[in-house]
Amino acid sequence: MYRFLLTPRWWGINLFVVLAIPFCVFMGTWQLGRFEDRVQSHEEAENRPDPGTRAAKPLDELLPVSTETSGRPAVATGTYADQFLVPGRELDDRTGSYVLALLRTDGGKALPVVRGWLPGTPDRAEIPAVPAGQVTVTGDLQASENTGSDGVVAGGGLPDGQLGMISAAALVNLVPYDVYDAWVTLTGPGPGSGAGGALEPVPAAAAQGSGLDLKAFQNLGYTGEWFVFGGFVLFMWFRLVRREAEAARDVELGLAADAD
Repeated sequence: MYRFLLTPRWWGINLFVVLAIPFCVFMGTWQLGRFEDRVQSHEEAENRPDPGTRAAKPLDELLPVSTETSGRPAVATGTYADQFLVPGRELDDRTGSYVLALLRTDGGKALPVVRGWLPGTPDRAEIPAVPAGQVTVTGDLQASENTGSDGVVAGGGLPDGQLGMISAAALVNLVPYDVYDAWVTLTGPGPGSGAGGALEPVPAAAAQGSGLDLKAFQNLGYTGEWFVFGGFVLFMWFRLVRREAEAARDVELGLAADAD
């Protein structure tokens, strides 16, 4: 009755099923692993000591930025150069702008330094001037942003002296020197934070991919989808086999003509 399983047509169906089910299981397991990694990263971030309690390290020792080094205090020495405003940034439910200055280090590269935050749409005259001469700054390390807070990239309609995201890619056409693919935010008054504390400090944000965000639960949803796909393939195979077996039995009993 089941000799039809050895026909060329069924060889193709069987081969597809044999390959499809392990593939679905593999993809479902991989997506589940991604979700578990995000859960573990979230737990590690929750249990990680406060950045202020960890000793500051030289910038180069913390690069490239990872979920482990993000938020760590970094130390860099250099001379301030260009300064920009990054509008559309929120602090304590208020909208304002980051004040971003580029610190030219001894190696020639510039480190973006968020000196602080100003409310509203500040005038250029309201921005405290950067300290002159060589300074040493300590700030919480952050990875370069992928998109701007308002969806605007550097040069995308913003006035001169403003940019939409903090990244080397956004600054490459604005300054004539290399920029680190990272930035630091000063957490208190100090060299470059503004005289008299005029700028409000900006706390470091959580590292990307270290929390239980929408992407984490998307991974969990994809896990269920792949397992459902695998189960559906197996269900359809059994259904086709059953239908073919019933047709073969009807032919043997003379209840139907053999259509080969």
